Amino acid sequence: MKISFTNKISETDHPVLIVSEKIQKTTFSLSHFNKDMTNVFQYYIKDKKNSSSTFKTLSYRNQNKVSYFTIAKCKVKIDTSSKLHFSGQLFSYLEKQKIDNVLIFLCEDKDFELDDYINDIVCGFSLKDYRFEKYKTISNKDHKISSLKIANKVNPSQKKNLENKINSLEGVFLTRDLVSEPANVLYPEKFVDYCNKLKKVGVKIEVFDEKKLKAIGMNALLGVAQGSVRPARVMIFKWTGDKASKTQPLAFIGKGVTFDTGGISIKPSGGMEDMKWDMGGAGVVAGLMYTLGLRKAKVNVVGAVGLVENMPDGNAQRPGDIVKSLSGQTIEVLNTDAEGRLVLADVLWYIKEKFNPRFMIDLATLTGAIIVALGDRYGGLFSNDDDLAEKLYESSKKTKELLWRLPIDEDFDKLLNCSVADMKNITGTRGAGSITAAQFLKRFVGDTSWAHLDIAGVTWSKKGTSFARPGGTGFGVRLLDEFIKNYYER
Repeated sequence: MKISFTNKISETDHPVLIVSEKIQKTTFSLSHFNKDMTNVFQYYIKDKKNSSSTFKTLSYRNQNKVSYFTIAKCKVKIDTSSKLHFSGQLFSYLEKQKIDNVLIFLCEDKDFELDDYINDIVCGFSLKDYRFEKYKTISNKDHKISSLKIANKVNPSQKKNLENKINSLEGVFLTRDLVSEPANVLYPEKFVDYCNKLKKVGVKIEVFDEKKLKAIGMNALLGVAQGSVRPARVMIFKWTGDKASKTQPLAFIGKGVTFDTGGISIKPSGGMEDMKWDMGGAGVVAGLMYTLGLRKAKVNVVGAVGLVENMPDGNAQRPGDIVKSLSGQTIEVLNTDAEGRLVLADVLWYIKEKFNPRFMIDLATLTGAIIVALGDRYGGLFSNDDDLAEKLYESSKKTKELLWRLPIDEDFDKLLNCSVADMKNITGTRGAGSITAAQFLKRFVGDTSWAHLDIAGVTWSKKGTSFARPGGTGFGVRLLDEFIKNYYER
């Protein structure tokens, strides 16, 4: 969808007048619109019977033919996410009306000003417009909106600000692209290649190959990868947007299992194709770092992703194997399908020791149990720091990328104790699977402030969301960007 600014209305444009839901009379000029159209508009808003309609498409006589326009009523004094939600709904409505070229005009009044709404309305259109169709050779019959024109008069500063906002959405789209790619295309080495574009916006990248990982001692991570012909990688991102700062960097760590068969503890075949997006946490970290670089965020951040493919073969890790993690702690692997925590264990410890960050937040499509608990509406939040957890929770409410906090404690931790190693990677009990997975990760963060986001239920949507079509949602990028912007950016 091409986005542009205009003060001219062509015959192929479909005007969309966005008004306050409280509108009773017009206090703005519609002189550049067709007179018959403005008469229909005036009549419609004066008729109290129409007050409950959010979107309405109306007809008018345009010379010798019938033309159409849409009225969209938006609530006033609402937050950014509510505006995005409204915009996504409007986009879907217009798409169902089979509109090709949309021209929006925001009808301003004292409670409904351009500066407060236009950025979010346009960004909502962009978020909802995203499609992943690069492998389709035969186009389907779904209608596509070709262009979005903004008819309001905007000054250079407003235009630049809006363009920057639109551009920064590329971080969300990168995450959606990554989780949507099939595993025969996106494996650890290709994930690295995909993310090299971040260098263009100033993000520094360091990549550890298998030789380096063995030298460092990331044996828990390497154990997961040893059944695959695709070698493991660890990718470190560094964004230094506040060079004068002497404070420790913020750190975000992502699980990047580019395909998860379960290994020797193999998964059932039904639905296994979904495991192409088991690298969702790594995708969010990459998208977040790209967003920070695109908008030149004044903050110092480290990102890290552990990239492996979990496959069964003659060299695969076996149930009962014991590995020595980078931390020196030993782990009995009772189930090779509880592999994400093994990957994260080594990467968390490395980041803690190497960068001494102010806090670490890891993201992972870690457990099916979180979907049983929270469905597809909330991500699970676990933390050893109440202040950090509260900031994440508030940011989730603001962005509508919702989190819900679950407990961790010493009694859950004891369930991981093992008779032949320092710990086992599963408890062997049926209950509290997401909690004990988080408890396992906690053993690798030391005294560092830490939060774990289990995003297994929210990374992919079969029915779509307010901001996304069915498929990859990009959940987490906007949430963490808002979190950084509100609490840590200079």
